[in-house]
Amino acid sequence: MTAVEIGLGLQSDKRAGDYARLARSAEEHGFDVLTVFGDLMYQPPIFPLLEMAAATERVRLGVACLNPYSLAPYEIAGQIAALDLASRGRAYLGLARGTWLGAVGIEQHRPLTTMAEAAEVVYRLLRGDAEGYAGKVFRLAPGTALRYPVHRSDPPLLLGAWGARGAALAGRIADEIKVGGSANPAMVAVIRERLRPGAEAAGRAPGEVGIVLGAVTVVDTDGGAARSRARAEVAMYLAVVAELDPTVDIPADLLARVKELIDAGRHEAAGRLIPDDLLDLFAFAGTPDQVAERAQALIDAGVRRVEFGTPHGLSDRRGVELLGSAVLPALRREPAAVSGGRA
Repeated sequence: MTAVEIGLGLQSDKRAGDYARLARSAEEHGFDVLTVFGDLMYQPPIFPLLEMAAATERVRLGVACLNPYSLAPYEIAGQIAALDLASRGRAYLGLARGTWLGAVGIEQHRPLTTMAEAAEVVYRLLRGDAEGYAGKVFRLAPGTALRYPVHRSDPPLLLGAWGARGAALAGRIADEIKVGGSANPAMVAVIRERLRPGAEAAGRAPGEVGIVLGAVTVVDTDGGAARSRARAEVAMYLAVVAELDPTVDIPADLLARVKELIDAGRHEAAGRLIPDDLLDLFAFAGTPDQVAERAQALIDAGVRRVEFGTPHGLSDRRGVELLGSAVLPALRREPAAVSGGRA
């Protein structure tokens, strides 16, 4: 059985040097994976990832996710090759269709074809395959090849997706699928079934594709303050992810009121409308014990990786410290031995 990984997801909004410090702290505490988000209008994730690669020796590193609408596949291949070289083979590649690209005038036609072909082009380039490729969206002329050496030709591929067709694509071509913005254990079985058609078409078992769930995380010894901060964070994307989760039925008037307050810039007021049970489906929030309990529920449901997302705590530094010193040990604690031996 593949061991469950525990990771940290970082927003690319920090100063030079901050990423290295957080990465060293995370590795020292025993985290397995460090992810940088590829969100619109934040720093390009390759900058923090290269800084973290230089500061660490063990953790896997990757972006969740790059999108092939704003970054051409040959550029994606170059970035993953650079990260894999800098980290000496610890990189993974995250791809997704991207969100909010309309704000910069980018339309997202044929998303499944675009994603599948982008992955095909990236890995052809990394493998040194110069035979050419003629897809419906992307093309490589015969003889087109990278003009620099790569560390690995096959760094792991993660696809970001919630829906049935995106999950089926992940089942066919990916090593992992990430469901971003969810801490809901019920989604694990949903995603596993959505993976199945693609996995079986490719001659794979659905269990070969690791499921990653990640969400806003706020941990503090002051659990009430942590949950209040998490509510305000979750309110900003609740309307989007609520529509994607078929296991949750949220009153339409609640979503409308939350959106209205968010649009007015009243994030804390919007967060106060989110009840505790709903918060726990879309965030890891509260004391270290509360956060560990929610993460353990995902592990019990069958995820391969739990990803604790930004802002981590009331401050990033304090949050990472508590996740590493209090939450991570609770998740990795061995079950107590049964006294008395065998009957």
